[in-house]
Amino acid sequence: MRSMSILIGWVAALAGFFSSSAFSQGDASAFPARPITIVVPYAAGGIAGNETLVFTGKMSAMTGQQFLVDYKAGATGTIGTAYVAKAKPDGYTLLVVTGGFTIFPAFYKDLPFDTVKDFAPVSWLSQRTAVLLVHAALPAKNFAEYIAYVKANPGKLNFGTAGAGGVNHLAGAWIDSATNTRVTYVHFKGTPLTEVAAGRIDVIGTGLLSAMPFIKAGKVRAVALMGDERSSLLPGLGTIAEQGVPGYNFISWLGIVAPGGTPPAIVSKLSEGFAKVARLPEVANAMEAEGGKSIGSTPAQLRQLIVTEIDRWKKVAQDSGIKLEE
Repeated sequence: MRSMSILIGWVAALAGFFSSSAFSQGDASAFPARPITIVVPYAAGGIAGNETLVFTGKMSAMTGQQFLVDYKAGATGTIGTAYVAKAKPDGYTLLVVTGGFTIFPAFYKDLPFDTVKDFAPVSWLSQRTAVLLVHAALPAKNFAEYIAYVKANPGKLNFGTAGAGGVNHLAGAWIDSATNTRVTYVHFKGTPLTEVAAGRIDVIGTGLLSAMPFIKAGKVRAVALMGDERSSLLPGLGTIAEQGVPGYNFISWLGIVAPGGTPPAIVSKLSEGFAKVARLPEVANAMEAEGGKSIGSTPAQLRQLIVTEIDRWKKVAQDSGIKLEE
């Protein structure tokens, strides 16, 4: 009898083990069974947060579960990022990532997370076109003329950025490195569109949509698109890659990642959902009207984007000697 009791106990234990093991691998058929929180590691009101709300609204309607947006700004996005890195890997806490996510490894040695190992890519949601702008009085009508002017005046042009070590700073440094030119970087706490329009700085790289009113008013001149594709908003404007720097491709993008260790079945289900939203005509058309593009990628495609940009920004920072103040 005692041996029978032991056998029954072992059977029950094994049943429990296999049951919990199967659950830990993710029962995607029942997912999501409760609200999902998406952490935006920036202040409310920005493009990343506003675009996230478009996707969360559609995902809520499609799944019947709420997708809640939680803004956890601070420390250039590392606070919210660290929070999700330590969250339970069950698919119910996700993180919005942008190009800034891939810059962390270039400058911070003691991050409380690993941008590759501690996160499971879900979907690359969208991208937006960036444009290189100069003040209207600058004698440069296109990218080739801009480069020629910078070479003739090394260090004299002021290039405005939204912060030292930020994406537009590194995008400018990439141009310098690729063309053997030198400008002087002036850092602001936001994209200095009004500063270049007023002529207080000479050049910036910024989002095309926000720049369009200034371009139409003749206060700034667009000399090149910074991505590798042309835009319907300025169909006659060539890219930097087309105008002498092959391989140059700087875009603003938005993606979703989950904590590392999230079951692949749940990651896949989330990815498929976000991809369906990205393909909705109203979402795709709205993005195109704003000079952007909805994508809705696979997890593997987002992972490739993240790894590629991490390697690129490390190289640009190293080649340019950019260091952030401790």
